[in-house]
Parts: sequence; structure tokens; C-alpha cells
Amino acid sequence: MKKKGKTRVKGPADQKKDLDKKTILKFKKILLKEREQIVGEVKQIVESSKEMGQDGIQDIGDEAANIYNKQILLSLNENERTRLQEVDEALDHIMNGTYGICEECGGPISLKRLEVRPVAKYCVPCLTKLEKGKL
Repeated sequence: MKKKGKTRVKGPADQKKDLDKKTILKFKKILLKEREQIVGEVKQIVESSKEMGQDGIQDIGDEAANIYNKQILLSLNENERTRLQEVDEALDHIMNGTYGICEECGGPISLKRLEVRPVAKYCVPCLTKLEKGKL
């Protein structure tokens, strides 16, 4: 026989159960791996930008193309810097014991959301409000 009753809404205490030490360790490994990947990409971008324009005499078209390519690489570098900052902040939250807690409302960020975006700072309801400009 099935028990009849109300479906319980998950609260912060349930989040603690979802984010046990094993789960947090899993996210820490994911974040550290992503950090390593970002740092590697940035190193490659820096090397590529150093190599551009050092292959001898260039005409004005080559020079313009190299300047454009350097600008693209520098903007990518900015995106990587932003990603790295997000990863570092998430790792700080793990160290402080605040990982998986919404920065806006203080409630839990769902495990599913963290699995999709381990650097998530907000729960889905707060993120929706932020995107609509209501917070």
C-alpha cells in the first residue's frame, strides 16, 4: 500500500544532505579540472599572440590581419579570465562551507543546477528574477 500524504518541499537541511562531503569533493575535482583547463588555454593564447607578427616582413594587409587576430585573442583572454574568476570563487565557497548556497536569498542551489553549472551563484528563482531585472 502506498502512503498518502503531502509531497515535501526540499529546504536548506535537505540541501546539506544532497551536498555531502563526497558530493562536494566531486564538484571540487570538476572545478579544479576546469581551472587547469582554463589556465592551459590562456597560456596557449598568450603564446599564439606572441608568435603573431614575428614571421618576417609583412605587407599592410598581413599587419592588419595580425592586429585583428591579436584583438580577438585578447578578448578571448578576457573571457577566460572571467571564467577563471568564477571557478576560483566557487572553490572559495567550497573552502568556506558556503558552496551551493544562493548569494541572493541564502537558500540552497539545486543539485541539478550545480551539476549543469558548478560555478552557479544563484538558485533558479533568484537567477530568473535577476535576469528580469527584479532584484
